Amino acid sequence: MAGHEHIGAVGRTLIGSGVPFYLRPIAVPPAPASGRHNLPRRMHVSTAEVQVTPAESPATPALAVADPAPLGLAGFALTTFLLSFVNTHHATSSSGGQWLGYAFAYGGLCQLLAGMWEFKNKNVFGATAFSTYGGFWIGLYFYVINVHTGAPGTTQTNRDLGWILLAFAIFNTYMLIVSTQVNAAVFVVFLTLELTEIFLFIGNFTIKTGQVTNGLLQLGGWIGVVTALAAWYASAAGVMNGVKGREVIPVGKPLFDL
Repeated sequence: MAGHEHIGAVGRTLIGSGVPFYLRPIAVPPAPASGRHNLPRRMHVSTAEVQVTPAESPATPALAVADPAPLGLAGFALTTFLLSFVNTHHATSSSGGQWLGYAFAYGGLCQLLAGMWEFKNKNVFGATAFSTYGGFWIGLYFYVINVHTGAPGTTQTNRDLGWILLAFAIFNTYMLIVSTQVNAAVFVVFLTLELTEIFLFIGNFTIKTGQVTNGLLQLGGWIGVVTALAAWYASAAGVMNGVKGREVIPVGKPLFDL
């Protein structure tokens, strides 16, 4: 589940220097009268500023963690693309299970790890989104392996999926609201994902016995493809902007300020 301004500096060096710029000291402006100062904000999906006092400064600098968001977005995008194309009912020449292993390993495990690293980066939005949707893909993998394969083609499994998707649509609704405070690219990912989950849970609740698919499931599949493309765009922007240390691929600004 689960494209934003930050993505850390990956392997770039400053012109005329052999020292990577992410290892160079950051100039900190003089502290205001209150005794506190703001460190320059990294380009995370979180908009929170980090404030420290001299007393809070660690004696030993913490090891830097590269921004995990492009990895999390890429894992989410690829798995969403594979499953969504199956949902469009246009992958009839395939087994339909091409997404399953990647749901566990890439969309699941890699995205969950990205969420854990976002905790290290003190990015509450990224940590919550990536951890939740990593758990979603891992949970869906085990559901299909343990339940769905034992009762294929029954409306009971469709109803199961309907309830699962409804639950995640509720979660995604408040994450969609919060994404308006991040940037336009992240907002588009959560908006299209919201529509995908809505059409899919309604489609699974309304499918009739004997039906393989219906129009709502297919529409949800196509919107899911768009969601995957949006997440890939946000991931690519994160990689490029992180390598260059500046915005090369635009991600937009927060939609408004709450």
